[in-house]
Amino acid sequence: MRTSIATVCLSGTLASKLHACAAAGFDGVEIFEPDLIAAPESPEEIRALADRLGLTLDLYQPMRDVEGVDEAAFSAVLRRAEAKFALMRRLGMDLVLCCSNVATATIDDDEVSAGQLRRLGDLAQRYGVRIAYEALAWGRFVNDYRRAWEIVRRADHPAVGVCLDSFHILSRGHDPAGIEQIPGERIFFVQLADAPPLSLDVLSWSRHHRLFPGEGGFDLVAFTGHVLRAGYRGPLSLEVFNDTFRQTDVLRTARHARRSLRWLEDGIARADGLPDPALVTMLSDSAAPVGFDFVEIKAEDASAVEAVLAAVGFAMRGRHRTKPVALWAAGSARVVINEQHARDLAPHLAAIGFEVDDAAAVTRRADELVVPRVHRRTYAAEQRLDGAIAPDGTEVFWAQAPDVGEPGWVAEFEHGSGPAAGPIDAVDHVSLTQPWQVVDESTLFYSATFGLREEGATDVAGPRGLVQSRVMASADGRIRIPLNVAPPIVAEQGERSGLPQHIAFSCTDVVAVARQARARGLSLLEIPDNYYADLAARTDLPEERIALFRSLGIVYDRSGDAEYLQFYTSTIGQVFFEFVERSAGYDGYGAGNAPVRLTAQGAQEAGA
Repeated sequence: MRTSIATVCLSGTLASKLHACAAAGFDGVEIFEPDLIAAPESPEEIRALADRLGLTLDLYQPMRDVEGVDEAAFSAVLRRAEAKFALMRRLGMDLVLCCSNVATATIDDDEVSAGQLRRLGDLAQRYGVRIAYEALAWGRFVNDYRRAWEIVRRADHPAVGVCLDSFHILSRGHDPAGIEQIPGERIFFVQLADAPPLSLDVLSWSRHHRLFPGEGGFDLVAFTGHVLRAGYRGPLSLEVFNDTFRQTDVLRTARHARRSLRWLEDGIARADGLPDPALVTMLSDSAAPVGFDFVEIKAEDASAVEAVLAAVGFAMRGRHRTKPVALWAAGSARVVINEQHARDLAPHLAAIGFEVDDAAAVTRRADELVVPRVHRRTYAAEQRLDGAIAPDGTEVFWAQAPDVGEPGWVAEFEHGSGPAAGPIDAVDHVSLTQPWQVVDESTLFYSATFGLREEGATDVAGPRGLVQSRVMASADGRIRIPLNVAPPIVAEQGERSGLPQHIAFSCTDVVAVARQARARGLSLLEIPDNYYADLAARTDLPEERIALFRSLGIVYDRSGDAEYLQFYTSTIGQVFFEFVERSAGYDGYGAGNAPVRLTAQGAQEAGA
C-alpha cells in the first residue's frame, strides 16, 4: 500500500515537512499550494529535495472554482490553470486537485461542467498533467461524489478523473458503496480523514476538526475497502485539517500520521472481500490486556504516598533488591513506588503495567507500529518488562499474565510482608491527564497497540473550566483508562495547579475502607454538606445511609438498580487515590460527582 500525506497536515516550512514525512516512512506527499507559495526554495529545489528524500510528489492542490461558470469566467480559469500547469511541470508533478465550485458557480448543469472539465483536460494534457475532480461537501451545486463522477463520465477525457475524499463523502452521510461502480482507472486519487461526530456545518467541521484514521467516528476500513474493490491502486493519502496538528512538532505529527495509516491497513487486511489480500499487510495480532499488572508512582520523597497506602490497608511487600523501588499491594492491586532518578520530582503517576495473554505479540505489534519504546536497565536475574511511551509521556509496560499466582517480577522485592487481605481487591481504573495536543494521539496509541476501544466521551464542568474526558477500555472492562484534558488556562498554570491524575481501586466494601482510613487518621477529600442535602432530595436513600456517607466523605451514583460508591484521598503532589464499589453491573464512573470532587480539590489546593 503506497502512503502519502498532504503538507497541510503538518506544522513548519515546506522543506521541514518533506524531511519529516520521509523520516516517518511516507512514500509521497501532496503539495498544498500555500506551502509552496511561502517557501523560499524554487520549485526545482523542492523537486530535487523530494528526490533526495525518496518522496514522490503525488498531488498539487487545490485549484478552486474551475467549472459551472459562464464563458468569461472560464476564460480566466484557463489562464490561471495554464500558469499552474507550467508550475507543476517545474515541480515534476502530473496530478492536480480541482475542487467543485463553491464561490463562482452560476450554472447548475452537468453538461456545462463536463464540457469545461473536458476543455481543462485538453490544456492539462499539453503539460503532461491530469485533473482529479473532487466534490466538496459544501460545493454550491456539486457536493456528492456520485454527481462528480457523473460529470467526469460525461467529460470523457483521459486526463480527467475523480478524487475521493472520505471526509466529504462520510460527513454528508453519503453511501460509499457506490464507489465500487466507478472504474478504478478513473479514480485518480484518494484522500483519507477521520472526524469526531459533531453537529457543525461541514465547512467548519472540515477545516478544524478532522483527525487521523482511528481517532474519530468514520468507518474508514469500510470506505477504503470500497476504494480498493473498485480497482484503485494509487496512494492512500491523509488530508487532515486540524488546528492542533498544524502547531505541534512536525516530526512527531508525521510519525503519528504514518502510524494511523498502518493501523488502517491492518483493519483493511482483516476485513472480508478484498480482491487481492496482498494489497495490504496485517499487523501482529493484538493481545488486549487482561488486567492491570501494576501502577507506578515516582517521586523524590514518596513517604506521604506510602503513608496513605498503609492507612487504607495496603501491605508493604518489600524493596527491590537492586533499585530504590518499593512495592505495596492489596489483593491484585500493586503499586510500585519509584524513587530512582526522581530528584526534585513531586509524586506523580509515571507508569502503568498491563497483564496480557501474549506479551511477545504485543511487543511485535508495538515494533510494527513504531511506537516509542521505554528503555530501563534490567539485570540478568530480573524479569524484563517491555514498554512503550504513551503520547502524554506515561510509560506503559506489558508482561505475560501468570497462569496462577503473582507475576514473576514480584519476587524481586524483598524483606516485606505477604499479600494484604481485605476489601481492596484490584485496580478499577487509571485516570490520566492529557495535554490538549496529544489526546487524539493517545486514543490511537491505546487502540492500535493494545486493542482498547473508546467507550465514549463526556465534558465535566469544573470550577476552573470544562474538563473533557474520554474512556479507553478493553472489551471485558478489566482495563479502564479515562483520558482527561484540563481546561487550557489550568494546564498552562503548571503541575501545581493542573489537573491531578488518579488511581481508582475496586473494593468489596468501600465503607469499611473509608472507616479504616478515617480511624487511622488519614485526611480524605472533604465533601460539602450541600452535596448530601441534594442526594437526599434526588434519591430515596434512607437518612441513616446518607448520614453514613456524609461522615465518611463517600459520594454516590446510581443507574437503575446498579450503584456506585466512591471516596477520594487528598492530593499528594500530582496524584490522588479513589476507592470505588460497584454493584449490580454499574459500568460508569460517577460523572455527576466529578464537579463536586473538582471543586473540593480546588478548595483543598487553595487552603494548602
